[in-house]
Amino acid sequence: MAKTEWKPGNMLYPLPAVLVGSRDEDGKDNLFTAAWAGTINTNPPMVSISIRKSRLSYDMIIKSGEFVINITTEKLAYATDWCGVKSGRDFDKYKEMKLHKEEASHVNCAMIKESPVNLECVVTETKDLGSHTIFLADVVAVHIDDQYLDENGRFDFNAAKPIVYSHGEYYGLGQYIGSFGWSVKKGQKRPADSDTTRGRNIKADKEKKVPKKNVGNQAVKTPGTNAVSETAKFPKINAGSKSAKALRKNAGSEGVKVSKKNIGNGVKKEQNRKAGKGMKTGQKKRKPKER
Repeated sequence: MAKTEWKPGNMLYPLPAVLVGSRDEDGKDNLFTAAWAGTINTNPPMVSISIRKSRLSYDMIIKSGEFVINITTEKLAYATDWCGVKSGRDFDKYKEMKLHKEEASHVNCAMIKESPVNLECVVTETKDLGSHTIFLADVVAVHIDDQYLDENGRFDFNAAKPIVYSHGEYYGLGQYIGSFGWSVKKGQKRPADSDTTRGRNIKADKEKKVPKKNVGNQAVKTPGTNAVSETAKFPKINAGSKSAKALRKNAGSEGVKVSKKNIGNGVKKEQNRKAGKGMKTGQKKRKPKER
């Protein structure tokens, strides 16, 4: 496998594409799109965002020390891109994208109502890195859209259809592959490089039941489907007989009825053939005279 070396660059993709909300001293709200955002600590929960100094939101967050991260979805993809190329100096982005505001509970900032998850953040540290300034912040509150909670109160993130940003393009999430720790579970085998199950919905595949074949009680499938239509029982006959061969050949077809009479005729013919031409079943073959 050949590889080409490129000059140093940012090739860490995909990344979450989020809408960051902020508010200035006059109460004006703004949004900007950020892909350089992520989790940096668990206890306490912390996140980071990186912003260019030329951004309007940079001045707002430097002064207020607060912001909100709004998770984006496939429905918000257009607004996510638009807010990343238009400036808040020229447009009211909430109004232009017809987004609704909700007041945060711990910071002086608006949240996007259409977003399934809103994270209220308070800045703890900033560092000038060159082209961008990184903001480290504590997550002081999380808001979850109730429509994505199941009966046990568990949040179904995938149902919200979040999007990611990859090298200049937006994507939805792909198929389910496995849950955290599934590779070390008992009985789990490492897939081969040629394994076609890689990338498929393994969880759904496991739930599919494939009927097993039984010689004495064989499941008959309807042509063109996987559904079992009926169960055909086949009596034991001479395995080498023509009738047995015919039954094995036609056993999978729909509507095949095997009568005991026909089976018996096939067995008798086979016995006659073995006994010799013109010999009756059960008749003893005469020994040749000695000469």
